[in-house]
Amino acid sequence: MRKNKMQMSLLDTYNDVCAMREENKPEFLSKLKEHIDIHALIPAEFTWAFYRRIGRPREYSLTSFMWFFILQKLFGIDNDLTLLAILKMSGELREFCGFDYVPDASKITRFRQDFVDYIEKVFENLVELTEPICREIDAKKADYLIYDTTGIEAHVAENNPKFLNAKLNCAKKISKKYPELNPHSLAYSMMPETAAANPFVNQQYINGHFCYAHKAGIIANGLGIIRGISFFDDDFKRRHPEVVSKRTDNPEVDKEIADSVSLRPVLSDFFEAHPTFSYKTFLGDSAFDSYANFNMLRDKFHFDRVAIPLSPRKSSSAHSDFDSNGTPVCPIDRTPFTFIGFSGGKNRSDRFKWACHKSKHKGSSRINTCDTPCTDSSYGRCVHTYPDKDFRFYPGIPRGTEHWDNLYRHRVLVERSIYLMKGPLGVASRKSISARTAKSDLLFAGITHLIGAVLAQAINKPHLFKSIRKLAA
Repeated sequence: MRKNKMQMSLLDTYNDVCAMREENKPEFLSKLKEHIDIHALIPAEFTWAFYRRIGRPREYSLTSFMWFFILQKLFGIDNDLTLLAILKMSGELREFCGFDYVPDASKITRFRQDFVDYIEKVFENLVELTEPICREIDAKKADYLIYDTTGIEAHVAENNPKFLNAKLNCAKKISKKYPELNPHSLAYSMMPETAAANPFVNQQYINGHFCYAHKAGIIANGLGIIRGISFFDDDFKRRHPEVVSKRTDNPEVDKEIADSVSLRPVLSDFFEAHPTFSYKTFLGDSAFDSYANFNMLRDKFHFDRVAIPLSPRKSSSAHSDFDSNGTPVCPIDRTPFTFIGFSGGKNRSDRFKWACHKSKHKGSSRINTCDTPCTDSSYGRCVHTYPDKDFRFYPGIPRGTEHWDNLYRHRVLVERSIYLMKGPLGVASRKSISARTAKSDLLFAGITHLIGAVLAQAINKPHLFKSIRKLAA
């Protein structure tokens, strides 16, 4: 502020007003502008594509649009018109975005659809920027890679409950003539493959219910920070035709097949975009359980540990001396053996050591306390299993142990990250049929999420790295 003077000029008045506006600016917006260099995140090809000659100059800057969408996700606003109305009433927000006047809603929509590929590059730049931040926060958890799929329901007629009820009523009438038919299975088979309004909105079974949705794969680390977003649109399917699975009459099986076959192309795209990244532990749900996936994760992507539960539909009981987790069991009472440790060396294969549950510690050794021992050894029966022989059963960490349970509980973090993007950041409540619009919304949610991690580190509040909403509170 200027010092008091006997006479005040018009310039002094103007400077005072500007200083007061700057001092009264919301603290969070000031921190965003101070610590987030939006220009550095935008690749040169994005800038060139946006400002290339279109017959007239651009009315609004590229950074203005980027800040608009970041604010939209930050506030959880699911309607463009709502935020545009707020901008008309708030000069501070207009100034923050860099808008001299508020754009039309049509320009917002066209930006999403025209530049979705470049928006993805901004997201990838933020992934690169936040990787060392994650390693600094917790190097161990940052070395976990967790993958899951999700769906974004589209605003189409097929998602109206009345649509399915009409098919079900028709199926029930048919089943009265043919009692052997299951009306629910018949109704499912009568549903169209895709939505009439958009052939790229596919029929899916997501989060326990039947719907028509855009599907995407989400990768997070053990801190719950998003590492990758793969949108299963037509471009993705053209690059990876193997992800297109054959339909069955069971929606659960359809979901499982789609998840399992998506693993390889999603991870391939992720490591191609970030060739310097390396992770040693992979976590996923039982939908990814297959010998092919376990071997692929070890041999192609070089994971040392893979925490994927065995699916009951794929488990084999051919070996009577092991339970469904691959743990050796007592041949008499079927009690699982106790995991002793991991061993191996230069001239010996890596192996897990298991001891009889009635073999107890005595000093530095063990002693068998069983009344009906199945071995003459005073140590008790001991079994070794070899991960290299069957990586699915012994994926670098023994199943059914406390160590396994403590590691696998981190898998829920990817679901929390998905909820954060779909719930608080407003992706799920968007009303859109366009795949490009849905993809842009998902990418901007990821961008906003990662900006929160960068900002938390910059203002020395790393405990708030998971949510930018907490930083703004």
